This record gives sequence, structure tokens and C-alpha cells, in this order.
Amino acid sequence: MTPGLSTQPRDPQAPKGRPTPKRSEAQTQRRRASTTPTDRKTAMKRQREARRADLAKQREALASGDERYLPARDKGPVRRFVRDFVDSRFCMAEFFLPLAVVILVLSMIRVGALQNIALLLWLGVIVLIVIDSIGLWFRLKKQLAEHFPDTPKRGAVAYGLMRTLQMRRLRLPKPQVKRGERP
Repeated sequence: MTPGLSTQPRDPQAPKGRPTPKRSEAQTQRRRASTTPTDRKTAMKRQREARRADLAKQREALASGDERYLPARDKGPVRRFVRDFVDSRFCMAEFFLPLAVVILVLSMIRVGALQNIALLLWLGVIVLIVIDSIGLWFRLKKQLAEHFPDTPKRGAVAYGLMRTLQMRRLRLPKPQVKRGERP
């Protein structure tokens, strides 16, 4: 073995067969490679544009259901299953807003009988929503335990219950299953 030759492999980052560049040349190369602007105003503008592009991708993903660009709260197979589970059935909670408008209009009319009916409707709607939500809670927990035994499911049931409060047309990400389909 000749002195000076090592048996260790050569560093792939080391320059090969060319002299080390001068400091001024290395610095100009680094500056050219770095596209960060030197002034703060330009940097903020680029950051705003990047944020806008990300949000546009997220909005498009919420409309189409594309998993890659969804927000973190909507990502993953567990959340997709919960969305499909909720979207495949009728829930009393999704009719809360339209019913609330009707009940409010009825309660504004200055007729005692209609105001009493409005109060009873409030009570009935709230009781039905609570019963429906409790039933959905248990069914969803059971389905999640069956389909995802080893996957963390923290917050998935609450995510599903919050989704039921939105009218189907206004839900984001958009429903991917029709009512009555199996998730």
C-alpha cells in the first residue's frame, strides 16, 4: 500500500479534479442560488403570494376531495371514513338552520298559539338533534373500532358530529358519497 492513499471512500461533496473556488466566486454562486430577496418588502410579498397559492390549492382540494392538499384536520383515512359515514345518512342536525329560521319567524308573529307552537318546535328539534347525535356517536365509534383497530382516532367522532351540523350542500370537503351508500 502506498503512503498517502486511503482506503476510505471519497467524499461525494468534495470538488473532483478542479481547484477550490476563490471565496468571492463561492459567495456569488451562493447568492445566485439563494433566491431570497434582500429587502423585507419583497420577501413579504413573495411570502404572501406563496400563502395565497397554498390557500387556493386547499380550497380546490376541499371542493374536489383531493387528499394531498386538504388541511391537516381533514387528512387521513380515518377522517375520510368519518366524512363518508356522515355524508351517507340523513342527520337531524343538518336541518337545524332551516328549522331555526322557520321557528324564529313563527315566534315573531304576535299570536299566542303560534308562539307556543314555536316553543314546542324548539324543544322538539333540540331533543331530536341530541338523540340523533348520541346515536351517531355510538354507531360511529363502533364502525371506527371495526375499520381502524390500530389507528389513532382521537377527535374523529367530534369531527363527524360537527360535520352533521352543516347542511350537506355547504360541507367542505364536498361529500364524496350519496345518501344511502355504504362508506
